[in-house]
Amino acid sequence: MLAVASAGGHWQQLQRLRGALDAEEVFFLTTLPGLPEEFGALPAAIVPDCNQSRPVSVIRSAVVIFGHVLRLRPKVVVTTGALPGLIALAAGRVVGARGIWIDSVANAERMSASGRMARHVAHLRLSQWEHVARETQADYAGSVL
Repeated sequence: MLAVASAGGHWQQLQRLRGALDAEEVFFLTTLPGLPEEFGALPAAIVPDCNQSRPVSVIRSAVVIFGHVLRLRPKVVVTTGALPGLIALAAGRVVGARGIWIDSVANAERMSASGRMARHVAHLRLSQWEHVARETQADYAGSVL
């Protein structure tokens, strides 16, 4: 299994899910050096952060993420949001992995842009807010935080 979260709140939310992932071999990807060691989330790799306003950063991040996915060939990709997670879901589709998108709890009013795009690549798309899930045809299974 590949678990992907960028820095900050996304990483903390992913770490709260670790108990559910313990039965699997998990490889973590994050954008912030030091987080995997701090949380004991190993094995792990650091990938370049990216966002839609910096197209070159998206290309750089996609190359690195696709490289990890092609090498690891996960059966499942789980992400708690942001563009690197969306890229990992797309890369996972290439190798036949199932994808799970969990939109950040911070998106209380509407699904994130990446979460809206994830409907094209995720097998399961979750919002942590019931009304947001209803409005975006995502599923709701409660909040991570």
